[in-house]
Amino acid sequence: MVREASEASAEREGGLTEPTFRGVLLTGLPGFLREGFLPVGAFYGGLRLSGLVAGIAASTAVSVLIYLYERRAGRDGLLVRVSLAFVALQTAVGLAANSATVYLAQPVLANAAWGLAFFVSVAIRRPLAGALACAWYPFPRWFRQTEPFKRVYGIQSLVWGAYFLIRSGVRLAVLLNGSLESFLLTVFLTGAPMMFLLIAWSIRHSIRGLADADVDPPDLTPSGRGATLDGEHTFVTLPDPGDANADRPTAGDLEVPHGLRRRAWISADGA
Repeated sequence: MVREASEASAEREGGLTEPTFRGVLLTGLPGFLREGFLPVGAFYGGLRLSGLVAGIAASTAVSVLIYLYERRAGRDGLLVRVSLAFVALQTAVGLAANSATVYLAQPVLANAAWGLAFFVSVAIRRPLAGALACAWYPFPRWFRQTEPFKRVYGIQSLVWGAYFLIRSGVRLAVLLNGSLESFLLTVFLTGAPMMFLLIAWSIRHSIRGLADADVDPPDLTPSGRGATLDGEHTFVTLPDPGDANADRPTAGDLEVPHGLRRRAWISADGA
């Protein structure tokens, strides 16, 4: 039902294809790798070459380039702006404190905040995992409000929330008690491998959980102009010749030139 519903609203939502594990993974994985590794790598390289200020400057420059690339590619503007705002705040605090530990501790604490945000989003029935999933697959707006969508991504939000809280605790402990190299190794081990496994699970869980969702697309019947006959909708758009507004289509009319208007049939499921 989800596939048919998505296809029914494809024209209005810009066109959708049936989601596959490979397609969704290849859509979101490059951005995940860019944002997860390039800024940290740039910071470490700059730190070792020329000190803390150079490391912060290199990481900030890479983050801004990623921001510009994501915006040019048409990614979700809100998430991209939030990421850039955090980078600016992290840079300002790191420079003011003149401490690599303070600079690196901020994203660790941000992970804990993300974990709490995932749990809160489930409590208010607006699962954060679902909002982030839209960067990987363009779910129609109406489908994001359905119970199957909220149930599937509610479960995922709980899993991701627990992961971020545990990751934050482990990284903070290593940052405060270990060396920079051990911290960066911990960042890698608790980052890429774990997140890749969770991403793979999330994609498969979404596809399986939503594949048989019994939901219907919105009713496409124009208000006041539809009639039901044998499971189909019929629309008659012949204007009244005496009507001064005969040539002006109403909000419910099909966008068809006046000379070509005729009876149109649309199946009851909106296909």
